Amino acid sequence: QVQLVESGGGSVQAGGSLRLSCAASGLTFSSYGMGWFRQAPGKEREFVGSISWRGGTTRYGDSAKGRFTVSRDNAKNTVYLQMNSLKPEDTAVYYCASATASYGGATTTQGQYRYWGQGTQVTVSS
Repeated sequence: QVQLVESGGGSVQAGGSLRLSCAASGLTFSSYGMGWFRQAPGKEREFVGSISWRGGTTRYGDSAKGRFTVSRDNAKNTVYLQMNSLKPEDTAVYYCASATASYGGATTTQGQYRYWGQGTQVTVSS
């Protein structure tokens, strides 16, 4: 049974930083690209960032570019999302997901992800 468990969310003031973690189990983590998505109240879920199976390629949504960094530690079966210079509009539930296809790149489309975590809340106050 595949499980993805996010942690590290919380409340922070604008300009602050948070690092989210996503611990994976039940799959060969190092064989799959991983992604981060977020969903704010009343909005559709959107792509934040992703990383290829080896970690050599990352891609970011427009809102994350220059402020967020996705990384992974295959020895710990964990993917991270470092978020800096946070803004109130970053407030959302953040989800990690594992790609459907193994040995893939840093995909951006929700439909290319098979397993999802339960999400962690990030709240940024002004």
